[in-house]
Amino acid sequence: MKSNKTSSCFILLAASIIISSCITLKQPEKPTLFLIGDSTVKNGKGKGDGDLWGWGSFISDFFDTDKINVENDALGGTSSRTFQTNGLWAPVLAKIKKGDVVMMQFGHNDSSPLDDTARARGTIKGIGMESKNIYNPIKQKQEVVYTYGWYLRKFIDDIKAKGAIAIICSAIPRNPLRDGKVVLVNDLYADWAQEVAHAEKIGFIPLNQLIKDKYAKLSATQVQMFFTEKDHTHTNEEGAKLNASLVAEGVGTLKLNQLKRYLK
Repeated sequence: MKSNKTSSCFILLAASIIISSCITLKQPEKPTLFLIGDSTVKNGKGKGDGDLWGWGSFISDFFDTDKINVENDALGGTSSRTFQTNGLWAPVLAKIKKGDVVMMQFGHNDSSPLDDTARARGTIKGIGMESKNIYNPIKQKQEVVYTYGWYLRKFIDDIKAKGAIAIICSAIPRNPLRDGKVVLVNDLYADWAQEVAHAEKIGFIPLNQLIKDKYAKLSATQVQMFFTEKDHTHTNEEGAKLNASLVAEGVGTLKLNQLKRYLK
């Protein structure tokens, strides 16, 4: 009799383990926030190479990573064009699943020449349907180059086709210091990014303006603390953390977007 009771206990225990395992396996997979962009989103390997940091290295600090993954796939030196044409976008797109979010920030390198021998990474200015057939000296072949807006729309179309959510951030402003003063200027790429986002009815974070609004309240000495002296574009760790906080602030103001529920 005792043996039967022992057997029954073992059977119940085994059944409980199996049921628990099944429940665990059936738990929904966490969504992922993918970041794509240039070095102002991830410089180098994202570990502060040369004391230059992108805001994507710190954005996960503002999200509950028990509920959402954050993957920074940005790469320095890329434009909205070369992130696609150099094969960087395809492997990211392959990982995107329904319910994921892709946040993009391009613009700094889109103003480069279309066909120079250094990088050939520029895009046609604007958001229209213009195109130009050029000889790409880097790839040593002909290439049709489109507008900045065309490449952004290509990202958006690909993301929507996967059942994911696209968000555009306008590019961070470059160092605004001029002769010891803070000089804030308009950025056409920030305007174009906003126009594309609104036309495509996706989320838009006016990061360029949010940062400039912050700088406008500070002295030149305080603003300089966010930059290194190595160039006119990249932030140091403190600057990248500020920018990340403003991205998170922007996420919190987005309408009809599930990403804000994962903010801490």
